[in-house]
Amino acid sequence: MKILISNDDGIRAAGLNALRESLQDQHQLYVVAPDRERSATGHKITLDRPLRVKEWTYPGSDTIGWEVDGTPADCVKLGLEALLPEPPDLVISGINFGPNLGTDVLYSGTVSAAVEGMINDIPSIAISLASHEFCDFTFSSEIIKKIVSIMDGGLSARTLLNINTPPRTPRGIKVTRLGDRRYVNIFDKRIDPRGRVYFWMAGEPFDLDKDDPETDVWAIRGGYISITPVQFDLTDYGFMEKLKNICSKIEV
Repeated sequence: MKILISNDDGIRAAGLNALRESLQDQHQLYVVAPDRERSATGHKITLDRPLRVKEWTYPGSDTIGWEVDGTPADCVKLGLEALLPEPPDLVISGINFGPNLGTDVLYSGTVSAAVEGMINDIPSIAISLASHEFCDFTFSSEIIKKIVSIMDGGLSARTLLNINTPPRTPRGIKVTRLGDRRYVNIFDKRIDPRGRVYFWMAGEPFDLDKDDPETDVWAIRGGYISITPVQFDLTDYGFMEKLKNICSKIEV
């Protein structure tokens, strides 16, 4: 297969290179990734300045790479529409250093890179190592290699697989839904030498449905690999009829 790889940790990130090395012998790989860490950029794209691109080579490999001074979504969009010689069969974003669980997917640059593939009707996968301390990507790269092999041609172009792997030998695989994850945020107010106020933001997650075995959060806490099929249609179909009734009473 022809696979486009991206991430939000940057083109030099260990997770991306572990992913690349696990797939390069069986597939034609193209890497288009940010020039530095772009975590939590969501689906931001760059419209207020040009994007700078630098070619990368990987000695001993047929992999072709580019680093971009933009966001993960920029990278995939640019790769698909300007850099790659032909459309890829699959987009993979990762391996992210840290989890992307529940509502994290709305902030995640990793997931947004994969969403950009899905928007362009290309099957897409986002994969994350669910730890900020454990940084051995060996098992995560082995899992994605198996998943790519098994799902060759079987993944819908309108679906994204959001995969999280635990920081230890997994107990198995769970197909899950997104959990309801929130954050307790702390804004550290400071004053710079010129007397101007600025803030550093930090936070800790808390999960409203952490005990629900159907969620990705529960699966990771239990030591399982979590695989969640995600689509970008955010329409609230359950509310549509009620909304139609409400709108029918509004005169325009």
